[in-house]
Amino acid sequence: MGSSLTCAGVVWALLSFLCAGASCVGFFMPYWLLGSQMGKPVSFGTFRRCSYPVRDEVHQATVMLEQCGRYASFQGIPSLEWRICTVVTGVGCGLLLLVSLTALMGCCVSDLISRTIGRVAGGIQFVGALLIGSGCALYPLGWDSEEVRQTCSNRSNQFELGSCEIGWAFYCTGAGAAAAMMLCTWMACFAGKRPKQYPY
Repeated sequence: MGSSLTCAGVVWALLSFLCAGASCVGFFMPYWLLGSQMGKPVSFGTFRRCSYPVRDEVHQATVMLEQCGRYASFQGIPSLEWRICTVVTGVGCGLLLLVSLTALMGCCVSDLISRTIGRVAGGIQFVGALLIGSGCALYPLGWDSEEVRQTCSNRSNQFELGSCEIGWAFYCTGAGAAAAMMLCTWMACFAGKRPKQYPY
């Protein structure tokens, strides 16, 4: 059982896995946008939210429930831009994860990744990173939704945060995609070994 990767290919496989992991973790976590509502910290992802108002029937008042969860349905996501962002970023993360797992398998399986397959994998990584970058660029378009405005002191708008701030998960997702686009796609060109030349 030998490797089908060059030394640069092994580094590419590990780096690809780290980039895919960073983007996937950032995408799943609901800490893209941070603010507060009714004195409680509130955070949003593309399809998840932490702390949301509920009606307390006993006290006949609205209280903040401090727990994280997904929106009940895809249509429940506060804005069309965030719905598009969820799909685009999710597909991009899936592509990065697929390539990184294939690259890791190439460390253990001989003849899995050739020069050509390495270049194709780099192209797929580029597309995945581009999709994630597009999702990150779309995200601020949803800051004018009613839910976000309530959390950001009614001062948020598209590309205007109001009293909110960008959270670590947004940076984590974007950084993983940027590293995949700039480093992994380039290293993928040198990842696969040249085919063996047989004398017959």
